[in-house]
Amino acid sequence: MNIITIDNVCKNYKKKKALDNVCLEIKQGEIFGLLGVNGAGKTTLIKILCGLSKKSSGTIVINNFDLDNEIDKIKEIIGISPQETSVANNLTVKENLEFFAHIYHKNVLEIIKELVDIFDLNEVLNQRAKTLSGGYKRRLSIAIALISKPKILFLDEPTLGLDVFSRRELWQIIKKLQKSTTIVLTSHYLEEIENLCDRVAILSKGELLKKGTIEEIKQSTKTDTFEDAFIKLLKDENE
Repeated sequence: MNIITIDNVCKNYKKKKALDNVCLEIKQGEIFGLLGVNGAGKTTLIKILCGLSKKSSGTIVINNFDLDNEIDKIKEIIGISPQETSVANNLTVKENLEFFAHIYHKNVLEIIKELVDIFDLNEVLNQRAKTLSGGYKRRLSIAIALISKPKILFLDEPTLGLDVFSRRELWQIIKKLQKSTTIVLTSHYLEEIENLCDRVAILSKGELLKKGTIEEIKQSTKTDTFEDAFIKLLKDENE
């Protein structure tokens, strides 16, 4: 079952096309990756899906709600963790979670305990967010995005700037989250896409080059590795 359907979506900035007739279907319960070099249109598409930017044309249906007419209903079922960690730096980890939990829940202590356990935040619970390592800051940002218990979670470059160890730890957390929510993520890291995603869409200059599983993309490009497949698609598109 498709939880997101994107049909011929365009986004124009004056004479530049940030998205050019993009068509995608994202299934309920999967981790779906958006991949591409800088300026490919990944973040633009995420912003449109979250109602943070308006498309120029095309249609988008999320959980059977039309994006143009039912954006308020869509916002109730989505969470987003942007590239820039969205935390209050002068509040502690606990205070950050409490602030957002009070907005969505009566059982504040219950939801905070659940998120602290999932993201292993116990040892930094009373630490101010501005003193956290990059890995813990990213965990907190994603935890905040999950407080509303969204059906769909958007992760824009979730491990950007993290060291290898922190990145691998966050991968394990993201995989666990898949049990309860559909995840759409953007990433520059090919290894990350390979490890996390059930299916992937490769964008270039606002156009969809290829979509499918990693194996399907390797087979269609007649390459042995996903990195070779990715490079071949970009080279072919630029020739």
